[in-house]
Amino acid sequence: MSVLNAGTPAWMNDELTMLDDAFARFLEREIAPDYEAWVEAGCVTRAAWEKTGAGGFLCSGMPEEYGAAGGTFAHESVIIRRLGLAGFDHFGIALHSAIVAPYIKHYGSQEQKERWLPKLASGEMIGAIAMTEPGAGSDLQAIRTSAVRDGNHYRISGAKTFITNGQLANLIIVVAKTDPAAGSKGVSLFVLETEGAEGFRRGRNLDKLGFKGNDTSELFFDDVRVPADALIGPEEGRGFYQLMEQLPQERLLVAVQAMAAIERALTLTLDYVKDRQAFGKRVLDFQNTQFKLAELKTEATIGQVFVNDCIARHVAGELDGTTASMAKYWTTDLQSKVMDECLQFFGGYGYMNEYPISRLYADARVQRIYAGTNEIMKVLIARSL
Repeated sequence: MSVLNAGTPAWMNDELTMLDDAFARFLEREIAPDYEAWVEAGCVTRAAWEKTGAGGFLCSGMPEEYGAAGGTFAHESVIIRRLGLAGFDHFGIALHSAIVAPYIKHYGSQEQKERWLPKLASGEMIGAIAMTEPGAGSDLQAIRTSAVRDGNHYRISGAKTFITNGQLANLIIVVAKTDPAAGSKGVSLFVLETEGAEGFRRGRNLDKLGFKGNDTSELFFDDVRVPADALIGPEEGRGFYQLMEQLPQERLLVAVQAMAAIERALTLTLDYVKDRQAFGKRVLDFQNTQFKLAELKTEATIGQVFVNDCIARHVAGELDGTTASMAKYWTTDLQSKVMDECLQFFGGYGYMNEYPISRLYADARVQRIYAGTNEIMKVLIARSL
């Protein structure tokens, strides 16, 4: 039973309930035994990806004809939420399944879909998307990575950083400039299969504040040749529009992650304050504890209801960018607030990494940065006023 009072969303049908139950059992059986070792190593293993694919839990929103489950974003949401509730959210499934694969589904040719989607669904290929550069984050028009046509190939040159799944990914969507003078109309997307790609190098697995188990890397492209049919879409210059069309789903994805982490933090904290004694009584019995947790439960319930509505609207094809930006900024701001307040109830123990609340606190901070900073979200929302 959830600590929140959000109820069961209308889109949560019997099929999705069974998916949630099956994935929870899979995580406990196949992921839990080795998870902490992967976090310590800074990277989930390739074998874990393959097991997850074999279980049918990768790319669940992709069509059945490509070896996937044939579901919707609701299926992806169930999987992402369960990862968060179970405490396995360092496993980069969300980006692989709900960010990388959709670019191929929506904009790829039939041949590209047949070539790559089954391998993403099986876990044979692990996906990443290379947007951010050392000098370009939220401002994607400022990227400097170039892709120059050379006969029936393109030559890609540049550097990317903060790339999730970067150490293991063998299918990388690269955002590059095909016409540096054309601004947003000069951006294109390419798929790079890394095996045997001369000139492609992985940098270090970056040492981060949080999400230690999710490999995040620098990537270098030194005149890397890719075939002309690695271009996503029928022509050059469509990349920026493709990115803008898919960013609402990415931002909703972050909101789903935020709410799962919030629910887990509140559950852990309630268990702790019911058990912990101070001055001869339970920490929960102090009025300050009750008032603080009442506020957090209320705000978290509001956030979950909002996110559930966003999921329903997105599945129906009705989620607009402004609402997705609202969901991303508000839930991640709330996530940081909840983690800070909950950690305080643990006292000194909350500051110790052996307590899950410490990890939740560290992991929360990046949520307000990636997929567009929360300041950018407010700019986008303001445009609708």
